[in-house]
Amino acid sequence: MNITARHAGTLVEARGITVSRGGNVILASVDVTVGAGEIVTLIGPNGAGKTTVVRVMLGLLKPDRGSVWRRDGLAIGYMPQHIHIDSTLPLTVGRFLTLGAKCRRGEAEARAALDEVGAAAVMETPVQAASGGEFRRILLARALLRDPDMLVLDEPCQGIDVNGQAELYRLITRIRDRRRCGVLMVSHDLHLVMADTDKVVCLNHHVCCAGHPESVTNDPAYIALFGKQVASTIAVYHHEHDHDHAADGHVVPLGRGAVPDHDRGQAHDPQGEHNAHG
Repeated sequence: MNITARHAGTLVEARGITVSRGGNVILASVDVTVGAGEIVTLIGPNGAGKTTVVRVMLGLLKPDRGSVWRRDGLAIGYMPQHIHIDSTLPLTVGRFLTLGAKCRRGEAEARAALDEVGAAAVMETPVQAASGGEFRRILLARALLRDPDMLVLDEPCQGIDVNGQAELYRLITRIRDRRRCGVLMVSHDLHLVMADTDKVVCLNHHVCCAGHPESVTNDPAYIALFGKQVASTIAVYHHEHDHDHAADGHVVPLGRGAVPDHDRGQAHDPQGEHNAHG
């Protein structure tokens, strides 16, 4: 399934993807492209086909119609939405990170990945004892151990409070900036994700609308899908903080000489409250 990539920086390009199961159309003529250094976010209601798009783009599912092009030798780091670990399994975070034939690394590499995501302190902690925010960062660290050209993140902020969600999205942006990798992300956090993504693809079995976050939130198809009230509460603004958040969500003062990196756009409720829409 090869097509000609439109740009030299393209990592994955899907065109006209159609998938049906049991007589039901899951995807109809869906186009999605992810380029190097670009964050692309798939949004849409439950059952809209977001996970199916990801599976097709990764080559895990063959579409009924359409084509997918992937750059030769493309390395992908995947962060799942859910993963179950037996509560009785004696498994430290460090050991968890080095499991798996395709992502096996030594202790030094595992510690460096945890440090990159702000969770170095949990290296020797039983993985079952990690908080929700810490565990999401652990999964992100595991994806980074593959030295990915593209990160695929399925609901990366699942189970985290609003402050933790905002910080994790900013962390993902910083990783993109540092590594210049592409990011394909699935999210329901409409109020938060809009500011930390380059392109939004709004799905409901087909592409309702796509483009820059600000243009998507003003698109009639987006408003029809999510409602005028939800769409009207999303605004992009820039702000600066004198603090950061640890992996568990606690506020951490910035060190002397540190530069706040929260001055990125962030979704904001006009009434002054941050919100998440699940």
